[in-house]
Amino acid sequence: MKEKLKELTKDTAIYGISTMLGRFLNFILVPFYTNVFSPADYGVVILIYSYIALFNIIFIYGMDAAFLKYSAFKDIGDEKDNFSTPFLSVLFTSVIFCGLLVLLNHPIAGFVELSSNLSYLIILSALILFFDANAVISFLKLRLERKAKLFSFIKISNILFNISLNVFLIVKLKWGMEAIFISNLAASILSFLLLIPTLIKNFKLSFHAILFKRLLKFGLPYLPAGLGMMLVQVIDVPILEKLTDVKTVGIYKANYKLGIFMMLFVNMFQYAWQPFFLTNAKEENAKEIFSKVLTYFTIVGSLMLVLLSLFISDIVQINFFGYSIIGSKFWGGLYIVPIILLAYLFNGLYVVFSAGIYIEEKSIYAPVVAGLGALTNIVANYILIPQLNIMGAALATLLSYVVMASGYYIVTQKYYRINYDYYKLIKIALAILFVGTVYYLLMYGGFLNIYYKIILAIIFISYIYLNVFEKNEINFIKNKLLRK
Repeated sequence: MKEKLKELTKDTAIYGISTMLGRFLNFILVPFYTNVFSPADYGVVILIYSYIALFNIIFIYGMDAAFLKYSAFKDIGDEKDNFSTPFLSVLFTSVIFCGLLVLLNHPIAGFVELSSNLSYLIILSALILFFDANAVISFLKLRLERKAKLFSFIKISNILFNISLNVFLIVKLKWGMEAIFISNLAASILSFLLLIPTLIKNFKLSFHAILFKRLLKFGLPYLPAGLGMMLVQVIDVPILEKLTDVKTVGIYKANYKLGIFMMLFVNMFQYAWQPFFLTNAKEENAKEIFSKVLTYFTIVGSLMLVLLSLFISDIVQINFFGYSIIGSKFWGGLYIVPIILLAYLFNGLYVVFSAGIYIEEKSIYAPVVAGLGALTNIVANYILIPQLNIMGAALATLLSYVVMASGYYIVTQKYYRINYDYYKLIKIALAILFVGTVYYLLMYGGFLNIYYKIILAIIFISYIYLNVFEKNEINFIKNKLLRK
């Protein structure tokens, strides 16, 4: 079992480095854009990319999840059938979807309230969606083959090329917001080209009809599920704007983005976790391994949650050549960051519990759970924002992720029961509750300073070390540290 966990840890580290670097580089573009473009122009970019995020899910319609499932087990068709069939399906439908977006660019621009002279951005967005969709199956194939280094190289190349082209077009050539979309399109084409060797190696001009039906049956429920998940991530913005104002939205989203650190941890874990549990599902001690994974994931996530929550305001205010991570005019919203970090941690639990959904082919529950999460988010936003302002929006996000994690847990335990180490998990939860309560009491009381933060951090780490880790695990850590 230890070898299996080491395998997961190794892949998580490789994916993690590339994911963290990529997301961090993309994060750098936020202050760059906000210093170059007017709020109106940047608002147009944000608006269009929110729709791109939704259409990304429509262009794939669950084929990514279905490919992972059937390509890992190969119950139907051979190796190339399991690659070619979902690839051809996505290629065919993406041609249709892209064509419709291009043909209807003017009506679509009017629908999303863009001026007619910006309708060309719809065309660029459609092409971005096309190339991104047709790269998905090849990227997933690299993950299944555990080619984490190649996967990471292509992803990082995409981001570096995108950023470099952005800077060149905007700074050197003085282009407008179209530079953002052109750079993205060029980077998407680059990724597709770099994936051609993988495509050629695994592709054959054949379409397995029986496999396709199974792929659709398993994958289509992930379409509404994916849309529900995306609504959880984006619906708070229009509601907050409606109930408050644009300035409040700016403060909220600037601080919301600081949750990127927990999001990176969850994302890099997810990249390794999905192929890991699929390839190990038939192991005799699979459920025992999965139970350990949840415990260790929660330990690491809770440490990140507490340490980031305690010190994020200090980190943000560090001066880098006259600039900070977010501008001082946004610091008034820093108090929501712990809530956003906790929300992303629950999103990670949702990812862990997804194993049973995949293994037992219970994807029919995915849209139900995501729908409940989206509904919770919408209702909670309307109830909490008038009372708590941006804290209400943050709590609504947290509640939606709690609902989704709970939903997946209930389904998993019904069809793929795993005996998790609840005693340890409860201990961790109580420690988080204690630190969080003291933190907010001190903050609202005006007594919170760096010394109290350090004391709280030491108390939490000591508690986890002494009360959560078992003796053999403590000895393992000591030996590793001494060896280092």
